[in-house]
Parts: sequence; structure tokens; C-alpha cells
Amino acid sequence: MKKTTDTPAGEEFAALCGRVWGVLIPARAGYLAAVPPHYDEVFHDIAQRTEHTGSLGKTDIAALVVWKRLSAQTRWASALMSLPDTHVRAVTERAVTAVRDTTLTRSEAARTARGIIAELPGFHTGDVLASAILTAAAPQRMAVYDRRVQHALDTLGLTLTPTPGRYGRYLQLLDDLLQHGAAHADGWSPRDIDTALYWTGRPNPAPSH
Repeated sequence: MKKTTDTPAGEEFAALCGRVWGVLIPARAGYLAAVPPHYDEVFHDIAQRTEHTGSLGKTDIAALVVWKRLSAQTRWASALMSLPDTHVRAVTERAVTAVRDTTLTRSEAARTARGIIAELPGFHTGDVLASAILTAAAPQRMAVYDRRVQHALDTLGLTLTPTPGRYGRYLQLLDDLLQHGAAHADGWSPRDIDTALYWTGRPNPAPSH
């Protein structure tokens, strides 16, 4: 297992994994049962379009803002919309190429692509929208990060600090969970884990039975 500053010791992490997977599996089932199947259509449409175009434009980013229920009433949104779409696509094309580079580990690809996306207004800090863009570019490889995910990680005892490079460390953490998941992780992708974490981190979840 590749070590990061957020990764606990091997034996400690292996023991923690069993407890974490005991939460992730029913959480993923709960997400699939409760979230309408059409909810993620916007994300899937953008992912399919990006598969063919190799970049994301301002329209795609705006749609992801709505999908993640973020506010567009901000200076960064105005600054982004003021850029030519060709410039936005030139930046996102480089990020898409990086995130799909299989010569890099998942976390390395995430870190490299995240650094490229940071060139656009509004993406210098914070990983929510950036992670949505990168996951749309490589849905089988990347994962979405948000406040619910962070809350779930904190609750489960999985450390992910807000220091620079968080998105790359997040993907490394998900990789570590997959590697230590044994039969539990069979068929799971990082995106499956992020939806389970998202469901775990929802406000006032009903107690499990």
C-alpha cells in the first residue's frame, strides 16, 4: 500500500477497513434504493459527451454546478463565464488527458489533473466541483468529493486533511479501501465508494437495524 501523510499504519488500517466496509455496503444499497435512478442523468450525459469530445466546456461545468447543487452566484462563476469556451476546453482537455493516463496511479492522475483544473477561475481551492469534472472525465477511475463525503470519512475514522493535494490523497485512500476490501470490494469502483460515503454522511441518517 502506498503511504500518504493521511494513511494510518498497515495493521491499523486493515483492522479499520473491516468496520468501514460494514458501513459502506449497506450505505451503497441505501443510496441505490432511495435516490431516483434519473437523478444522475446529468452527470452521465456529461460523462458520455466528454468521452467523445475529450474536454468539458462552460455548459458542461454549469450543468455540474446544478447537479452538485452549488451556488453560481459567486465571483468565480462570473470570471469563468467571461473566458472563451475554447480556453476552458483547452484547460479541461489537458486535465482529461491526465486523469485518463493509465501510466500514472489513480492518485497521481488525480493530483496531476487537479493541478491543471486549478488554472480555471474558482478551482484554485476546494475540490467539490473539480472532483465532479474529473470524475465525469474518467467515471470508472475517479470519484466525487464533497462535504458529506468528508463528514463520513471523519465519522468512520478515516483521515483526510484539507492541506494542498487533498484530492490525490482522497483517491489514494479509496484505492487503499479497495485493496483491503477483499471480497467486499469485488466489482466496486471509487465512484461506488463515494456514493456510499455520500449516503453515510447525509444529515441525520436513520439508525441502521
